[in-house]
Amino acid sequence: MSDRRLRLTYNRGNLEMMAPSTGHEFSKTLIGRFVETLAEESTVPIYPLGSTTFKRPQLSGAEPDECFYIDNIEAVRGKKRLDLNEDPAPDLVIEIDVTSSSQNRLQVYADLGVAEVWVYNGESLVIQQLQNGSYITSPTSQFFINIPISEIAIFLQQAGQTDYLELVKAFRNWVRSQLKK
Repeated sequence: MSDRRLRLTYNRGNLEMMAPSTGHEFSKTLIGRFVETLAEESTVPIYPLGSTTFKRPQLSGAEPDECFYIDNIEAVRGKKRLDLNEDPAPDLVIEIDVTSSSQNRLQVYADLGVAEVWVYNGESLVIQQLQNGSYITSPTSQFFINIPISEIAIFLQQAGQTDYLELVKAFRNWVRSQLKK
């Protein structure tokens, strides 16, 4: 048996299990780092909670690849456990869709009330925003308004040929140039 951690998604009676690959883990780590860089350069406060399990008993639950609280930081800061019957869902979730579809997870995130989901499929980064209980594709992030988020995929595609920290530096410089526009 592999020592890789299983990711679970539960949606109205259906249980999905996935063992993330190294490519999946690298992409989620890099996008998470990019979100942190965006937040630093844009001075947007974030509270990262990684792949914390979020659930509403009897309905649905999921473990995002990465997640961040942005608008709701004060409601969860310092808590050891979150109860989505009382606490808000993360504001931003990152999903890597390289080997398996995140379509079922999008419904779970909608049920949980996640405001925005970024889905990376290995080629493009798509922003999904929650409106009236379902997700619509958006060209911009509600949290990083002045940044063309879809262009992040260009940096992600360089990951195989570029040193990790050099790529983060290049991304930081790009963010700074976008914020000056």
